[in-house]
Parts: sequence; C-alpha cells; structure tokens
Amino acid sequence: MVATNRKGTIMQVRNWTQGITFKAMGVGLLALLMLIPLVQVQSLIGERRGLEGEAQAKIAERWGAAQIVGGPVLMVPVRWQTQSEKGWISSEEWRFVLPETLLIKGTLATEIRRYGIYATPVYTASLGFSGQFRREAITALASQGREPQWARAVLRMPVSDVRGIRSLSALRIDGTDAIFGPVSDGVRGISATEVGWPIDAQSSAATHDFSFDMHLAGTAAISFLPTARRSEVDLSGSWPDPGFAGAFLPASHAETTNGFDAHWQVLDLNRGYGQQGFLSELDPAALQQSAFGVELYQPVGTYQRNERAGKYGILFIALSFVALFLFEALGRWRVHPVQYLMVGLALCTFYVVLLALSEQIGFAWAYAVAALAVVAIIGGYATAAASSRQAGATLGALLALVYVLLYGLVISEQYSLLMGAIALLVAIGALMFLTRRIDWYGLGESADSTGRMSS
Repeated sequence: MVATNRKGTIMQVRNWTQGITFKAMGVGLLALLMLIPLVQVQSLIGERRGLEGEAQAKIAERWGAAQIVGGPVLMVPVRWQTQSEKGWISSEEWRFVLPETLLIKGTLATEIRRYGIYATPVYTASLGFSGQFRREAITALASQGREPQWARAVLRMPVSDVRGIRSLSALRIDGTDAIFGPVSDGVRGISATEVGWPIDAQSSAATHDFSFDMHLAGTAAISFLPTARRSEVDLSGSWPDPGFAGAFLPASHAETTNGFDAHWQVLDLNRGYGQQGFLSELDPAALQQSAFGVELYQPVGTYQRNERAGKYGILFIALSFVALFLFEALGRWRVHPVQYLMVGLALCTFYVVLLALSEQIGFAWAYAVAALAVVAIIGGYATAAASSRQAGATLGALLALVYVLLYGLVISEQYSLLMGAIALLVAIGALMFLTRRIDWYGLGESADSTGRMSS
C-alpha cells in the first residue's frame, strides 16, 4: 500500500513537471537568468565609455579644454591707513572694476579630432572684443581716503585654459597698444592673461574704449562671463547641433543644417556680483555660475545608443521566449530548456557584437550586421531543431521585426519612451490576441494524460 502511494506521488510530481505550468515557470526563470549577461554587457559599455572620456581628456590636454572667457577686468591696488594704539598702519588690497559695456563677436570653426578609435568635437574660435570703461567708476576707487596705485594697474582677461590661445592681438586702449602677457595667478580660480595699464589720473576722458582680437582653441564647449554692466555676445558656428548651456539662454538664435547663429544679452542685474569691489569679495562660485555659451552637442552618441539598446534587452529576450513557448503550446515545435538557453545566449551576444562593431564602423552599420547575424543564427537553429523551414522562417521574421522596432527606439531622441510604451502595449495585445483561443487547462490535461499513458 505504501509502495503504491509512493508511486502515485512520484507520478503526480512527474506529470506536474511535464505540464505547461511548470514549463512556463521554467521559461520565466531562464528569461530572468539572461539578466546576468545583460548586466555584464552594461558594465562593458560603462568601461568603454570611461575609456572614451580618457581619450577626450587627452585630446583636450593637447588642443585646449572647454573654454570660459571673459572681458578685461581692471585691477588696481589700493592703499589706506588706519590709526591704532601703535600709530598709523598702512594696508593695501586689490580692487576690481568691470567695464561699462562689452561686445564679443565670434565664429567657431569646428572639426572632429580622434585619439585611437575615440573622437570628440573641437573648435577654433575667432573672437573680437570691444567695450569701454567709465572714467567715473575708475576714479571712485580714490574715495574715502584710499590711494589707488595707478601705475600698477592692470587689465586682466579671464581665460580658463591659456594653452588654447593661438594668437592674441595687442590691446588698443585710449589710442595706444599694449601687449598681453602671462600672470602668476588667476582671477578668482580662473587662469588669465593680462596687460599693464598705467592709468593717467589727470585724464579728462569720460570713457576708456578698448578692443582686441583673439584666436582660441577648445574642446566640446565655449562659455562667456558677463564681466560688464551690459554684456553682449554674437556667436556663429558650423556645428549642426548646438546645445545652449549655462546661466543664460540666447536672446535670439537661428539653427540650420549648416550651423547656428546666437545672440546673448546680459545685464549686471542678472548676475550675482557687482561692478566693482575688493577682489577678495568676488565670489568664485558666483563668477562661474554666471557663465553662458554653447556646447558642441552630439545627439545620442555611440555608447548612449548601446546603453539604450541594452535597457530593452530583457524585454526582447522575454518576447522571444514567449514566441518559442507559443510554438510549443501550439504543437509546432517541442522546445527543450537547453534550446531556450541557446536562443537566449545568442540574443545576448547581439549586444556585445553591436558594441564592438559600433566602435569601428558606426552604430547604424554595426546594428544591421549584428541583427542580421543573430537572426540568421537563430532562424537556422530553429529550422534544424524543429525540422521545419517554416518554423525557422517564422521565428527569424519575428526577430527581424523586433530588431527593427528596437532600432527605432534607440535612435529616437525625444520620443523613445513613448515609442517603447506603445510597442510594449502592442506586443502584449498581440500575444493576448494570438493566445485567446488556447485552452491552457486542456494543454495541462494533455500532458497529464501523456504521463499516465507512458506509465
């Protein structure tokens, strides 16, 4: 009696493991196991992205980094005396004065520079600076018993990476020319170049006009500091995808397939520091935060596209497994778990091949080659395993459709989430439609009766 009960229990377990429910659970578990290679692929993408960043940094070291440029800042050491118990004490501190107006007109000549297999956009900016200082603002430094050291006054122009300066004309101010030279320290955290400007304290001029030209090389982005009461920047370039970044957007801009034109206008009221004061009071954070400019934006780069494709990997592996499961449920092909595993590994290999090829031949061609290879492998495998060309052709066609859909999701910039949501909804609806007449209980009973007959 005990032996009979044990045999019956064994038969029930065997029948259950051969049933459709157990098979569905096993397929779901295999789909989850495919997350392991997909996570490894994402890690590999991150590693290659890091190598790309290192290559871009090396290009920037040799060509010039992303530049931050400002107009000339007048810096004057000011002395004063204070009385103490020991007598009069002399003190000195540098004060700054910003121009009344600043106009920068420039053009960007852009190109792509490579370091090994990696590339980054670089530019050479031709910039023309002009503006004026108000005499009244300069003479105000001598108020309240303070003595400006006019002979030591300098005009300092902030440039974040002076290695990128290709040429710099003489500064013309008050009708005379002065040559810029290097400085030992920067303007509050920003490296600079400067020119001496011994100010004539007896001058009767109401304004001091200045102008000069600069050719500046940089990488990926250029920004400007609004170092005037009224700062205006006119910039044009040949880059087709400019990204306007920083504290201020252009007051007007135009973009075409051949490039862009942009105009900024910033007032002293729009920033977080004043027109003049002690240099120690000039907040470096406020100075940096006031910068504005343009980035040489690269829409959906190679690694971003690979990463986006990988995020949809588990979804398409699951859909492929569901297609195989339907083949089996409809009696077209009895699929073994090992065959599910083989198909899943082939689908995961797609992302590795895509990453490797996209670094060499571009994303579009790499995607086409990788997709065709995986479709051919899985379609041929299904044909041989099911002994049916129709099964292989059907599965291959479904995979090709999936990869076409995935490509649309990957290359879309603004609507990828919307397209993905709609595609998921359509896929689930199609599966429900195809399986609406399947008697799942009947399939389970068939498996049970098969087990009883074989016993």
